[in-house]
Amino acid sequence: MKEYIDEAERDLLHTYNRYQVVLDKGEGVHLYDLDGKSYLDFVSGIGVFALGYGNKEYNDALKNQIDKVIHTSNYYYNVPAIEAARKLKEVSGMDRVFFTNSGAEAVEGALKAARKYGFLKDGRTDHEIIAMNHSFHGRTFGALSVTGNAHYRDAFQPMIGNIRFATFNDFESVKKQVTDKTVAIIMETVQGEGGIYPASEEFLKSVRALCDEKDILLILDEIQCGMGRTGYMYAWQKYSVKPDIMTTAKALGCGVPVGAFLMTEKVGQNSLVAGDHGTTYGGNPLAGAAINKVLDLFETQHIIDNVREVSAYLEEKLEGLKSRYDCIVDRRGSGLLQGLEFDRPVGDIINKALENGLILINAGANVIRFIPPLVITRKDVDDMISILEPHLPN
Repeated sequence: MKEYIDEAERDLLHTYNRYQVVLDKGEGVHLYDLDGKSYLDFVSGIGVFALGYGNKEYNDALKNQIDKVIHTSNYYYNVPAIEAARKLKEVSGMDRVFFTNSGAEAVEGALKAARKYGFLKDGRTDHEIIAMNHSFHGRTFGALSVTGNAHYRDAFQPMIGNIRFATFNDFESVKKQVTDKTVAIIMETVQGEGGIYPASEEFLKSVRALCDEKDILLILDEIQCGMGRTGYMYAWQKYSVKPDIMTTAKALGCGVPVGAFLMTEKVGQNSLVAGDHGTTYGGNPLAGAAINKVLDLFETQHIIDNVREVSAYLEEKLEGLKSRYDCIVDRRGSGLLQGLEFDRPVGDIINKALENGLILINAGANVIRFIPPLVITRKDVDDMISILEPHLPN
């Protein structure tokens, strides 16, 4: 493994501080390195591999599509993308779909749709978008511009203009940022990178009512918290606070790079038209086949039912750790997107867990994030706790 790591450090641009392991294969909820060592995976590729590794039905669906055709471009229709759009509309309740290659691209499209909506409404090009402090929406310029952490933005200024920031779960702070130029409000339904903070029902409903009153578009970023992770296909569905535009990715393709932004018919009829937006790879037949099979398996394998059952057990076990260790100051999250906040940096804890066969990541310097495959069992939770607990500070 060291030879491969050294080669990677010579050849790849150093934009990641990677853990010192080369992962080779996966099975179920475990990954294996080149030496054959097993790791219990509570990261799932940052929320991507919802179905676990080696799902035969998923793999066969991709193999079958590869043998037919992988790519044709969006100059032509293809059946997998059409079927995927229909299924995605059914589970989301949205009306129009645009397939992208990633979550960041989905955010870019959502921002463009919002700006075009405003332009068609009044012909102005100075519309403003309100985003949330401590949010994370991606690394591309538009997505970075609405990411509420100056650390990510400072070296790449100037960002796209006319972005204002409000405080998440503080409705009065949002109201203070609204002007006659405001065209959209964007937020994660559950803040992920910012420390695992779910939006409160009162906050979401208040923002929705404000948007309705002033004809402002509500954009909900469900890239990490969507696709069943909170015990609902999309986290906003718990509170029935429907967005005007929604972004989704990660588990949408369960490993195949694909995302999407979706919108209501009202926005669809009053925003992007032919020539306004495009992508070479987005929604190609392979991506469509992946989405189709993922959505089918979510239904046939009762994924959301499993999330609701196992997440309650995970919360119970994490609360147990919190009660036993003074260094843990909070547990928060929703479904199988959970965080433990510590009174100190968590890097050493995560590294020690990795050495002992458990994959975890952080969300900020002092929060351990738990985002396992959605097929985990109570035993997997017990195994995770048994590996993690010996490395917690007394």
